[in-house]
Amino acid sequence: MQIAEALKVEIAKDPSITELPRLADVMRDHGVSRGLALRAFHVLRDEGLAESTPGARWRVIRGGRSDDRRPLVERIAALIEKVGVGEEFPSASALSTKFGVSRPTVSKALDKLETAGLLSEGGQGKVRTVRALPSREERSQP
Repeated sequence: MQIAEALKVEIAKDPSITELPRLADVMRDHGVSRGLALRAFHVLRDEGLAESTPGARWRVIRGGRSDDRRPLVERIAALIEKVGVGEEFPSASALSTKFGVSRPTVSKALDKLETAGLLSEGGQGKVRTVRALPSREERSQP
């Protein structure tokens, strides 16, 4: 619990912290085993202050901030509805910045939406356009 309290103080002092320290750093700084360091992370998770992310990192959850936890394909499909049929769709680079993921990850999601017939085919220098709006089924499972 003392480690969890120390981490809470660090989070409260610095609003720019978005990730918890690495597990190895917590073990070294506090002189504890991996199990105790993990237990501290789990305390923070149980209190709603942190969450585990892919790649074994832990993200800080700030009060009043709600992350969209839908799959990327669903978030992009929702954006398609806002853009409208026949309109230009943002590039993979712009979407990767907007959603905070890598460009290859966005490209895979866009490929699925192209296959579903929602977007025109993109490519180097080609502007992608919206072909159709997603139906309810496509919004939940494109």
